Amino acid sequence: MKLASLKNGRDGRLVVVSNDLAWFTDAGTVAPTLQAALDDWDRCAPLLRGLAESLEHGAVPQDRFHEHDAESPLPRAYQWVDGSAYVNHVQLVRQARGAEMPETFWTDPLMYQGASDGFLAPRDPIPLGDAAWGCDLEGEVAVIVGDVPMGASREEALEAIRLVMLCNDVSLRNLIPAELGKGFGFVQSKPASAFSPVAVSPDALGDAWKDGKLHGALLIELDGKDFGKADAGVDMTFDFGTLVAHAAKTRNLCAGTIVGSGTVSNRDADGGPGKPISEGGLGYSCLAELRTVETILHGAAKTPFLAGDDTIRIEMKDAKGHSIFGAIEQTVERV
Repeated sequence: MKLASLKNGRDGRLVVVSNDLAWFTDAGTVAPTLQAALDDWDRCAPLLRGLAESLEHGAVPQDRFHEHDAESPLPRAYQWVDGSAYVNHVQLVRQARGAEMPETFWTDPLMYQGASDGFLAPRDPIPLGDAAWGCDLEGEVAVIVGDVPMGASREEALEAIRLVMLCNDVSLRNLIPAELGKGFGFVQSKPASAFSPVAVSPDALGDAWKDGKLHGALLIELDGKDFGKADAGVDMTFDFGTLVAHAAKTRNLCAGTIVGSGTVSNRDADGGPGKPISEGGLGYSCLAELRTVETILHGAAKTPFLAGDDTIRIEMKDAKGHSIFGAIEQTVERV
């Protein structure tokens, strides 16, 4: 099933969306919001699946679904933690700022806790106070979990995954070194993120969901040009079961916790850094990685970070070319 939150107050209005993303039906008789459904999942999930089936058969009232009317599936969440499952990306970005990467990064997930009190809607602008901050997109995959007990195994963590979605984890690259230099983590350098218009249950993803990973090209456009098409199921060092279990090692995770994959990143076919799409590669899911490759190859980065009026689009399509989650499409807006 596919679920969305239409704009309505702080927490949105829960709706069930058709597989082709063309129609929706109100889910208020089951739960008013997605968080309410997650809190009572054992009761709500079968009812929501029933609505989804009825919607596909035209057996319930329906209206046209417009992605511009959608909030992020959870407009705010009790918790948002983001991993770095694609260690190739971590290695390249750390190289760019002259930081060594410990070998443990290949065996123990890196993770930070982000602000979750308010997410951007998938078609909201990205507010930017100063272009000197180095605004960057980060195309990611994220999951929403139910209650996860402290010390859960990878298998238990996988069972707790309720929904899958895409993410733009906005980063202010030029603020990161000073913050990390304090030894305490991200705050100012990680503003509000945005998630895809629709969140999808793992079973509805078919073969695209396998071994705790979402398989498929994460399609990213920058100012209308192809920028990235890395496969989210390739070069993912830590699957979502491992990431969720890592987050739950010392504490319970409550229903509605969002866990991100970190920036999707693929190596080139020769094992080296990825190449731009224009050069036959799979491109990138963030500007920092491209800028790192430019520095390695040419001695300096030439691609600028995002500035006013730059537009990004993040999407994933199925084998028939249909959008699975809808698109994150955002324009940078100076404030």
